Amino acid sequence: MRRVSRRWLRYAKLTLPIWVGLLLAGLAWLLLPFVPPTLTTIDIGIFGLVIGLSIRNTALVAFLLGFCITGGIVLILYWDKRRVNEAHTLYADYVEDAQQKRRHFLRRLDHEIKNPLTGLRAALVNLQEAQAADERSQAGQNADKAVERLTRLLTDLRKLADLDERPIERYAVNVPDLLDDVVEAARAIPAYEGRGISLLIPKIPSPFPMITGDRDLLVLAVYNLVENALKFTSANDSVEVRAMEDGRTIVIEVADSGAGISSEDLSKIFDELYRGTNARSTEGSGLGLALVNRIAILHGGGCGVRSSQMEPRGTVFTLRLPRR
Repeated sequence: MRRVSRRWLRYAKLTLPIWVGLLLAGLAWLLLPFVPPTLTTIDIGIFGLVIGLSIRNTALVAFLLGFCITGGIVLILYWDKRRVNEAHTLYADYVEDAQQKRRHFLRRLDHEIKNPLTGLRAALVNLQEAQAADERSQAGQNADKAVERLTRLLTDLRKLADLDERPIERYAVNVPDLLDDVVEAARAIPAYEGRGISLLIPKIPSPFPMITGDRDLLVLAVYNLVENALKFTSANDSVEVRAMEDGRTIVIEVADSGAGISSEDLSKIFDELYRGTNARSTEGSGLGLALVNRIAILHGGGCGVRSSQMEPRGTVFTLRLPRR
């Protein structure tokens, strides 16, 4: 009995358009006086046939519509999950990279602190065991050097930490005056007294564009670059401080004709506590260039370096800052 009813139901669905068309056609024939003259009984019958087809296909349309909606939702959820997984992967990579850099930083810091402490300990032992006055004097000088190196390291660490703890000032800064102050201060360093440092600033058009930022920090950044250039050049080499602008950016360059930097060191030169091959025998904290880079980033700019150890040899550090 159930099979028979299902069979009749299927036949009814199949013939539904015909019955609807016939029903509307019959109603049109009965109500012919009331039907507009532009319509005929056949037209109404065909219209009913179309309606019947639509009614019969409603289930199929609903199925296809539901399938499309469900498929779209599945695709959206899949894409969203994929993006979330990619974000988690990127974040995990970022955390791993940050942790690795922190481990490297701590190892370098441990090494940088151990060196002056070892020198200080040796100097104190020599000072206790020294018999002659000149030996005691030399031991005292070695102790002073170790303390000075340790003090410089801790001071630069404090400066680097302070950059992330306090907002920088935002005032108009006159670039030529800033560079002139830095060059005069560098020329007054006793170790480089008499060293040639030239300052090149275009006079036309005048005045030179201003920048907005923290003048003290910018002085520190440029001073570190100039001192770094003097440190790795001899008395016969030249150091130039140059300023230019390209319409949107102020470019400050500190160039020298020193020994140059190896290509292996160039990519790491701005890392904290990194000391290049030719810098390991030179006094320094290894934080000067990291400070310069951080100050540039805080001002919306950046740092760059290019160098050659082949003739013509030399190094050019570039500090880019947005003009006011």
